[in-house]
Amino acid sequence: MISVRRRGSARLAAAVLASGLVAAGVMAAAGPAAADDAVPSSGGATATLDGLKIFDQAVINHDGGKQKVGAGLFEMTVDGGGTLQTYCIDIHNPTQSKAQYQEKPWSATSLHNNADAGKIRWILQNSYPQVNDLSKLAAAADSGTLTEKTAAAGTQVAIWRFSDQAEVEAVDPAAEKLADYLQKSAQDLEEPKASLTLDPPAVSGKAGDRLGPITVHTDAASVTVSPDPASEATGVKVVDKAGKVVTSVANGGQLFFDVPTGTPDGSTSLTAQATTTVPVGRAFASDTKSQTQILAGSSESTVSATATANWAKKGPIPALSAEKNCAKGGVDVTASNQGDEPFTFELDGIKHTIEAGKSETVTVPVKEDQAYDFTITGPNGFEKNFSGVLDCKTAETPGDQPSSEPTPATAGGSSEGSTGGGDDLAETGSSSATPVIAGIAIALLVAGGGTVFFLRKRKSTAAGE
Repeated sequence: MISVRRRGSARLAAAVLASGLVAAGVMAAAGPAAADDAVPSSGGATATLDGLKIFDQAVINHDGGKQKVGAGLFEMTVDGGGTLQTYCIDIHNPTQSKAQYQEKPWSATSLHNNADAGKIRWILQNSYPQVNDLSKLAAAADSGTLTEKTAAAGTQVAIWRFSDQAEVEAVDPAAEKLADYLQKSAQDLEEPKASLTLDPPAVSGKAGDRLGPITVHTDAASVTVSPDPASEATGVKVVDKAGKVVTSVANGGQLFFDVPTGTPDGSTSLTAQATTTVPVGRAFASDTKSQTQILAGSSESTVSATATANWAKKGPIPALSAEKNCAKGGVDVTASNQGDEPFTFELDGIKHTIEAGKSETVTVPVKEDQAYDFTITGPNGFEKNFSGVLDCKTAETPGDQPSSEPTPATAGGSSEGSTGGGDDLAETGSSSATPVIAGIAIALLVAGGGTVFFLRKRKSTAAGE
């Protein structure tokens, strides 16, 4: 077996996040409440972890000791319909029972700085279950007879050697030979494209304009587009570039929010949804600190994404979205301003002013394993909330022996207790080593510079009367 580098000591729970956005000036009294508080989604499949279903045993070698774990395929049930099969790419982190997972780009997971990420995708495409002719797979690996369980175990072991740089071996001799074959044969492949995304996920502008474009990226043949039902009362419609109402769109299609002149200041959203096979190699992460997964197989599954629009008659008109940025160790908050006055906010003591027609991305620093929960507010009742857990690294070493059952899913990633479920829900990693993550609310208050000017102008006029 090819030797690999060992990891250091286990990670500790993160400290409280000290940074945040604060008001840069006095806010005007809120105008009409935002029509919708939907949070722009990165898009793709959302699923619930059902457990480890097809597996055999493996042994992790660390610090002179050995730790036996289950190694193989997990299953997830997709929200809206469908089933996913996944392998773990975070060997020392436990699963959380019934954890919710969201399809993510590699840049938002521990694969962001992993030079071997492309080799993991090659393994997925050239082993079980993508190659379900086990006699053919055994012949290629010269492993001897493989069963579904040993093929899954060998595949998982090979993946762990690249995802975690772990010293791990399959207990079954044929599974171990398969793991060695896959590790030695793996080639670097590109990251697969998302099943469905909307770019950008948030737009803004003035009433009377078409707000957009929002470009649809998907591997589905067709995507259904549904506006927020509340927008019907305001007359806001989702249209194409020519102004025609859109109910479905293909890859590369562009969407606009058509806001009639005179529409009161407000916001709305749209939902894009499709049924497709999610590409093998897509990452799946959870905000309950459950081990990161990578897709090995997909049935026809429901995928979706949301986009929001914000409009006003005058002043700063913000559009906001957020995405984890593992390379920078934080959350990227992208703010654009399609108004006619500057949009100003402060972050970590630094003032940022976005001129009319411009945009800027600011990274909110978040420590590894840190929970974040921040709400950004602005003029005319504008409000967006973003929350999650920054999970950008694999756990380095386990603590105690792993439980045969997953720890319960809790919002903060608590590791106390366990739930029944039998061997088919065996976990990898140690539940006692899971960091206990406290939820942290960070108020990120944003005020437009033009709004401050308006208040000052009113006061000056009154003084002169």
